[in-house]
Amino acid sequence: MMVLFHCVLQEEDGFILSKGHSAGALYVTLWSRGKISEEKLATFCRDNTALAAHPSGGDIPGLMFPTGSLGHGPSLAAGLALAAKTTGSRRSVYCLCSDAEWQEGSCWEALIFSVHHALDNLVILIDQNNLQGFGTTRSVVSCSNLEGRIASFGVEVISCNGHDPGEILEKLNKPRTRPKVILLNTIKGKGTLFENKLESHYLPLTKENLEFSMRQLQPTPES
Repeated sequence: MMVLFHCVLQEEDGFILSKGHSAGALYVTLWSRGKISEEKLATFCRDNTALAAHPSGGDIPGLMFPTGSLGHGPSLAAGLALAAKTTGSRRSVYCLCSDAEWQEGSCWEALIFSVHHALDNLVILIDQNNLQGFGTTRSVVSCSNLEGRIASFGVEVISCNGHDPGEILEKLNKPRTRPKVILLNTIKGKGTLFENKLESHYLPLTKENLEFSMRQLQPTPES
């Protein structure tokens, strides 16, 4: 989201956070762009906040749809992309999903729709960390090899290191002639004590974990 909002998105473009449970990352990104104040950011998940655990409401800058019921984002994004093409708009639409969402039929229907209408103004990014609420994506629903499955529909599929902003930007900036899907290969909870563990999915950070994570984020002398 940092790469998108700081380096890619134009004024007319649209962004949909399909994996609405990553709302915290969206709010921090908006804060980094000066769209949300420090004071408002501090209300995250508190009583009467506008910054709920899933994004909703009119107080979030640029929010196009409330999200959180997984699997809806690609369809919404495809509809916006088709509307832009139909009206001659230069708008591009970006949608960030989780890999577990692709266990749902609505995502594949959106893919079929996007290819049929040649939506070259649509980019779907998939956070492929292989973990979800109740286990690994493989153990919950064995829908592996997303890259091959998605490519078979006729879209452009690119895989990259989801922790490398430079590589993400490079893939986003490649010219498009058809719908594009970027698979972001990531490690859930990277840099925390819960790295690559299910606990990183929704358990709150302890003080120990927070301090450990902050130390991990400090640049080394070499960097």
